[in-house]
Amino acid sequence: MSDTAISLAVNEDEAALATPFVRCLVRLMRAQDSCGSWEGKSDAELLADFIVTRKQRRAMPVIGDPEPDVLWRLDMFYTAVGLAIEERSGLMTSPMTKMKPMGASDDCVSRPGGWSLCRDIHRFGFATFRNLAQAGTKLVDDATAAVEAYPDVAPA
Repeated sequence: MSDTAISLAVNEDEAALATPFVRCLVRLMRAQDSCGSWEGKSDAELLADFIVTRKQRRAMPVIGDPEPDVLWRLDMFYTAVGLAIEERSGLMTSPMTKMKPMGASDDCVSRPGGWSLCRDIHRFGFATFRNLAQAGTKLVDDATAAVEAYPDVAPA
């Protein structure tokens, strides 16, 4: 890879890490560090587990059970979305996610050994910091637009 391509990638990552959504996610993650073990880490190092390259994704099975760390990152991502919506709109929000094995469900489309929401949740992640920033920002923008479109319904 050329020096120019590397410098563009670094600049793109720095820009993505500076977006309001990613800043919110970083604040949330740092707030979870009760022992101070992440104090010396940069924001990029802190969010590194959110990045899953194509090569890493291909190495993972298509269907699998998520590890607790993956579920925690998923929860952190959507909690950050809720906090960013709250910052923009002034309305309290929180994600409503509940993950459980499908074998424990009575749902007629359940299949033992799988997960009811998404079969590949164990592969949760983004190819780049830019993709992470775009995904979170899009969710926040869409929710904020809905709040603005229906101002009487949103506070209910």
